[in-house]
Amino acid sequence: MAAVTFLIVGAGSRGSGYAGYTKEHPAEAQVAGVAEPRPFYRQRLASEHGIPKNQVFADWREAASRPRFADAVIIATQDAQHVEPAEAFARLGYHMILEKPMAPQPRDCWRIFRAVNAAKVLFAVCHVMRYTAYSRDFKALLDEGAVGEVVNIQHLEPVGYWHQAHSFVRGNWRNSVESSPMLLAKSCHDLDWLRYLMGVPCRQISSFGSLKHFRAEEKPEGAAERCLDCDYEPQCPYSAKRFYLGRVREGRWGWPVDVLTPEKSEEAVLEALRTGPYGRCVYACDNDVVDNQVVNMLFERGRTASFTMTAFNEGGNRRTRVFGTRGELYGDGSTIEHFDFLSEKRRVIDTRAPDGSLAGGHGGGDYGLMQAFVAAVAGQDAAPILSGSEETLDTHMMVFAAEEARTAGTVVDVDAFKQRHAG
Repeated sequence: MAAVTFLIVGAGSRGSGYAGYTKEHPAEAQVAGVAEPRPFYRQRLASEHGIPKNQVFADWREAASRPRFADAVIIATQDAQHVEPAEAFARLGYHMILEKPMAPQPRDCWRIFRAVNAAKVLFAVCHVMRYTAYSRDFKALLDEGAVGEVVNIQHLEPVGYWHQAHSFVRGNWRNSVESSPMLLAKSCHDLDWLRYLMGVPCRQISSFGSLKHFRAEEKPEGAAERCLDCDYEPQCPYSAKRFYLGRVREGRWGWPVDVLTPEKSEEAVLEALRTGPYGRCVYACDNDVVDNQVVNMLFERGRTASFTMTAFNEGGNRRTRVFGTRGELYGDGSTIEHFDFLSEKRRVIDTRAPDGSLAGGHGGGDYGLMQAFVAAVAGQDAAPILSGSEETLDTHMMVFAAEEARTAGTVVDVDAFKQRHAG
């Protein structure tokens, strides 16, 4: 059987990461082309995968102007740049992996949904939490009735003080106008995962949240505009100097340091901190996304769920408690504890995935997504895909409805919201 071939649109950390699957499994999948506006990233991926020069593009439109030359496309551009390439490559018949979120606006999610369904292509959104061994075991326990009927789920996303500062204060997802709201950019994974565990649709949703800390009013006296120039910097837990240079001096050149500069030198990192966005004071950025948020959900069958996203913690895996009529589950992203009411016995299931490669990305979810999608394309069967167009559209509408609830201070009917924005 011939290997499944991919066109990579967006050769940053996500696109390059997914492309890495083909190097581990060259008999199953290969990279046939790349479209990326930044020369270094474009040439790096082209060189790593031996892509012919006539299939290396600075603009995805150049690739879309050609007849289809790969089986599938991976679209890993910035959030606001998903709709046009998704529509274009669907029309050309490319099967598609689309980085989450689908798009920053409900109407654009609908556009993508309609495009891939009209073209009848295989389609998966990178809700990689669904594809981990941890999620597989967690979902299996619920489906086999380990807790009886699910009544309530509590779910926490501990973003981490440093991750918030890197990605959502200084970084690409800091501003909801340029990117998307925090709940969409970071936590659409979580609402999607809750819907996956519940197995039934969400009917009503409410939310509260704010930008509590990372704003000008919280700036310490004497703090400068940039960490390299700041007398207060040694006392600041959000110091870019300490965070990035500390990793460099330990030889840790991967994410998030590689976001600052592709060059592996301390001088290049210093220059990025001196002139680029990642050297800015966290109290002097143009960020507006929330740093804490709660969401309450009512699902079918009277099931309820609550979700908390907060920056103010060490970071680490999500943590989840499921309360049922016959038992309870607690999961920390690696292990699952099950307590059974009848036997009053507790058991622990260890699902830990390897680290340090694509297989470790998002607890093995990146690898699991690629494995499932390659199998789907090779067999022309959508069954391995856990994050297809219909349920993904539904979970994105949950996110948008929650944002409307937060900003309007109301409870939103999810079905009515979905139809109102169908266009």
